[in-house]
Amino acid sequence: MGVSRTLVREALVRLSQEGLVELRPNRGAVVARPSLEEGHHLFTTRLALERLVVETLSGRLSKGQEDELANHIAAEEAARAGNGSASIRLAGEFHSLLASMTGNATLIRYVNELVARSSLILALYGRPHSSECAVSEHREILAMLSAGETARAVHLMGHHLESITTRAVLPKDTNGDIRDVLASYAMAEGLG
Repeated sequence: MGVSRTLVREALVRLSQEGLVELRPNRGAVVARPSLEEGHHLFTTRLALERLVVETLSGRLSKGQEDELANHIAAEEAARAGNGSASIRLAGEFHSLLASMTGNATLIRYVNELVARSSLILALYGRPHSSECAVSEHREILAMLSAGETARAVHLMGHHLESITTRAVLPKDTNGDIRDVLASYAMAEGLG
């Protein structure tokens, strides 16, 4: 592909630092496979940070920011009929876009990392779900942010992220590997 090995190694190291790949000495790199515990920690932290994003933005979005978010949601709606990975990517980008609008570099960095890792979990293990859910939830969050309804916006974001956690098949009281949970889900759905 015309890319030097050095550049590829640097990219893999960065992806490893973000928890998206695992580097294995003398064996290469593989997509990371987070455990249930890691998934729970990730979604719990993401919920706290995204509540902060919502509190920061509520009632403070410029007309341009509102338009940018509305356009993004329209792109999510257009991608609904497409493949699941595009839907997951756009849904994650909505959250990254919100974080970027806070202007808080630290918050942006951590939300972006958590969104990327959440998207990995959803792509690897998530149950099929209606992308309409995410789109309508994003639309409601934007409406509450625009109206300055902070408490309602925080509540909606919490509900939205809890729904994402449920889609990722992350039961709260399980200490096993996420693949074990999915095996039982696949059996129940007649997939296994």
